[in-house]
Amino acid sequence: EVQLVESGGGLVETGGSLTLSCAASGFSFLGHAVAWFRQAPGKEREEVACLVGRDESTYYADSVKGRATISSDDARDTAFLRMNDLKSEDTAVYYCAAGPESACTYESVGFSSWGQGTQVTVSS
Repeated sequence: EVQLVESGGGLVETGGSLTLSCAASGFSFLGHAVAWFRQAPGKEREEVACLVGRDESTYYADSVKGRATISSDDARDTAFLRMNDLKSEDTAVYYCAAGPESACTYESVGFSSWGQGTQVTVSS
């Protein structure tokens, strides 16, 4: 059974940074895609970043481009999202998800495994 567990959320001041982690058990990101999504109260879920495990290709939403970095460790069982220059609009619950490699580039493919989410709150 695939399990994804996020950690690293918390309260951060505007302009600050944080790194979220997504630990996978029973699963390797090699041969799959791992993505970070976020959902703020009253807003739709947004895909923030995606990484293809095989070649480490990365994709970012315009809202975080230049401020976010998605990566994974050498074992391909932990993914990270580094966010810099945090803004109040980055406040949301952040979710890690895993799926087929093509999920990074084809929205219709979808992600089959999800973590429980971690809250990020940016104070102004």
